[in-house]
Amino acid sequence: MKTIVYSETGDPSVLHLVDRMVTEPGASEVRVRIMVSGVNPTDWKSRRGSQPGESLAFPDVVPNQDGSGLVDAVGAGVSNVAVGDRVWLALAAYQRANSGTAQEYAVVPAERVFLLPAAASFDQGASLGVPAVTAYRALTVAEDGPRRLHPGALDGKIVLVAGGAGAVGHAAIQLARWAGATVITTVSGPVKAALAKAAGVHHVVTYTDSDVAAEIRAIAPDGVDLIVEVAPAQNSDLNLKVIRNRGSIAVYANHGGDLMTLDVRKHFSLNVRYQFLLLYTVGIEVVQQAAAAIHEALVDGALPIGADAGLPLHRFDLAQTADAHALVESGATGKVLIDVSAS
Repeated sequence: MKTIVYSETGDPSVLHLVDRMVTEPGASEVRVRIMVSGVNPTDWKSRRGSQPGESLAFPDVVPNQDGSGLVDAVGAGVSNVAVGDRVWLALAAYQRANSGTAQEYAVVPAERVFLLPAAASFDQGASLGVPAVTAYRALTVAEDGPRRLHPGALDGKIVLVAGGAGAVGHAAIQLARWAGATVITTVSGPVKAALAKAAGVHHVVTYTDSDVAAEIRAIAPDGVDLIVEVAPAQNSDLNLKVIRNRGSIAVYANHGGDLMTLDVRKHFSLNVRYQFLLLYTVGIEVVQQAAAAIHEALVDGALPIGADAGLPLHRFDLAQTADAHALVESGATGKVLIDVSAS
């Protein structure tokens, strides 16, 4: 089978196409014929490491955490999926050398494999894992709930999504709206504003405006209930100005810097909760809970992708995986997908 691997950290040129034997799934494992592989910033960051030429935990690694495909074989004890099922994957490559989705067949723990509804495309399936599960987690950490998303779960809530044109921001807008929230987003300009509107956001604010806080407060006079935050260092002052008493700020990335300064007394007075989240360490139970809600949202048609839905697609062949990684690393807007197998 055709497989992409890298044996040391570095730029996209460390990615190589090789031929390997298809392996059998062990107990509690599933072999998936990968149709589409999704590329996320976490994939190129793992490939880069802290510096070029670092040794890896394994002799080589197959990249990419997200993907979709068809169950090809199952190991002993697997009951959540069966041969022939259409599925999507989350955290496929986490702590595993040969399970990434940049290959024709991936053997993955069954607990990371989820049914893909008939109405959902393989492109959608490959776009879910990191973005949608992260967005779900961010929307379910508030002190005043909800703990699970479903239609009506966020009725009466106001959610602010920082960077609504990104993949996680896009999923957060869609899931929050599906759950009943009023959704505001901040973006850099008209192009990304159009994408956020296509995703279904109710209100768009340009973060370069002279008084962003006043614009948000005009929409949410009592403050926003929850902020899905991509750039906490840059946005900490704004967040304090617009968060309501007992509001929560869910931080999933560090765009703009690793360090931030907080006014302790002002945060005390508002009982603000900061919740940091990293998908790799939230626990498989959280991932599975998210997957169950994402399944419902897919069935309801709440997670469309493509330019018309605010998430442009960029396509590559498996042999072009290095180019796909380079595009994501460049900060391109939209979702980068790799066509692995013919349907």
